[in-house]
Amino acid sequence: MNKKIVIPGQFLSNDVKNAGSGTYVDDGKVYSLLYGILNDKRRINVLPFSGKYIPSRNDLVIGSVIVVTPSNWIFELGSAYDGLLHVSEFPRRIRSEEMKGVMNIGDSAIIRIKDVNPAMKVEITMRERGLQVIKYGRVIEIMPTKVPRLIGHSGSMISMLKKETNCEIFVGQNGRVWINGNDNDMDRLGEAIDMISSNSNASGLTEMVFKFLRNESDVEDDVDTNTVSEDVEDIQANDVEEVPEDTSRKIDMLLDPEDE
Repeated sequence: MNKKIVIPGQFLSNDVKNAGSGTYVDDGKVYSLLYGILNDKRRINVLPFSGKYIPSRNDLVIGSVIVVTPSNWIFELGSAYDGLLHVSEFPRRIRSEEMKGVMNIGDSAIIRIKDVNPAMKVEITMRERGLQVIKYGRVIEIMPTKVPRLIGHSGSMISMLKKETNCEIFVGQNGRVWINGNDNDMDRLGEAIDMISSNSNASGLTEMVFKFLRNESDVEDDVDTNTVSEDVEDIQANDVEEVPEDTSRKIDMLLDPEDE
């Protein structure tokens, strides 16, 4: 399948209802937000070649609080653009004096990008089931372009990681990954995620990671790190969009994809 390369500001579609990640809507038309590959199989998405995360409406991400004002939390998103969470977008009513007790500088949360305007003002929300402050576990980071490879085709990679490490996993579209389990299991999972990130274009990657987690010794012999796997392009183009649109179901699939 041929891949179409697009540039920032390039017109993509009049179908604003299907505008996805890497795009923006202006005057009833969909445009590319960045330089990358167009994928319009289901929704209209632009997959970046490299670089920092670009916030896009409806993305599920992990952010860290960097400023607390009398009515807003400002989140760092691993992007050139910060996100604004108004107190009204928190799941319950909170008085201004309570805000720092709920989330303070340095705290992390699973959040949704509610809206991004053409000037890149990013509004976020937590008013959906499953969005939450992260109070335990660990948050690690990979390049956002590696996220589809970490999820795997139809959730195959993340399902295998969960089974083999007994950990909960949530992958934010900004490349931040929340993991939770006992310390030894999280250590192993962190190493496996690093392996996936470092070898994302390798053929036989799933088998390599599986053998690593099973402590088998012939991991390196089975992987050609110079060969692009047959399904990596399809994974990068399609997998994130296979996750259900409902937030709680989307989070549940990432935490436990085998149930889907």
